Amino acid sequence: MATRRARRRPEFSRVHIVRARLAVHELSKAGTSLHVEITARGEKIGELEIGRGSLYWKGGKRQIRKRLRWPQFAELMDKLAYGES
Repeated sequence: MATRRARRRPEFSRVHIVRARLAVHELSKAGTSLHVEITARGEKIGELEIGRGSLYWKGGKRQIRKRLRWPQFAELMDKLAYGES
């Protein structure tokens, strides 16, 4: 009877690391936000800050952050996901 050899699975290293920090003063107050830092292979890709009124994106080597209000974000995501309509 033939025996089966165990297949060796390829080893993968993680490419992206996401760190999150949640600032909750009180859920109904301004200043409550989720701060996310994204890195790839040890290099910072960017930071995302999600709040009640809008979200902010700052690229890895940028000094200025870009504000998007929720309706703008929804429109942008719809265009990316579903194309121009």
